[in-house]
Amino acid sequence: MKKSCLYFNTCIVTTFVVTMLFSCKNNFKEVQQIGVLQNQPIGVAKNINLKYTEAEDSIGRLIANLKSPKMLDYSNREFAFQEFPEGVVLSLFDEKGQKNVVLADYAIVYGETDLIDMQGNVILITPQKDSLFAEQMYYDQKQEWLFSNLPVSLKSATSNSGHGDIFDSDTKFKNYTILEGRGDMIVKD
Repeated sequence: MKKSCLYFNTCIVTTFVVTMLFSCKNNFKEVQQIGVLQNQPIGVAKNINLKYTEAEDSIGRLIANLKSPKMLDYSNREFAFQEFPEGVVLSLFDEKGQKNVVLADYAIVYGETDLIDMQGNVILITPQKDSLFAEQMYYDQKQEWLFSNLPVSLKSATSNSGHGDIFDSDTKFKNYTILEGRGDMIVKD
């Protein structure tokens, strides 16, 4: 009697466990799919042309223009961002309409902080044809400020050329600072 009762209980437990395992199979796949979808962009855009303007009276002044062949929109994340995996061309305009251009192989725009992180072969070109080269450059849209904490190289069409470890500048590229600098400098008496 004990043996048949034990056999009966074992059959019931086995049936219950097998039923639970097979019933969870589809749900587990759905849960896995949710995780994958959360890591995917909410949107993809091709050949974009974003313009950042500032209102002056009734006329909006163009401050920045970002162009890219591809944008991935991750605004579904807690800390939203847009990714530009195929590079960007960022044009920055001063009050006179003069344009500084920043080129990069890759960029991320963080919406909450208005910060653009540009990476890989970053080149800044001024209207005076001066060029700055870096592996990474940040652009703060609110402060209209460019900076890098990685080594930079400056090639000037008119005066100074050199290298440094930290770069800091306004978007006009008129008042820039290169810290821990080295290179050839022309000094006026």
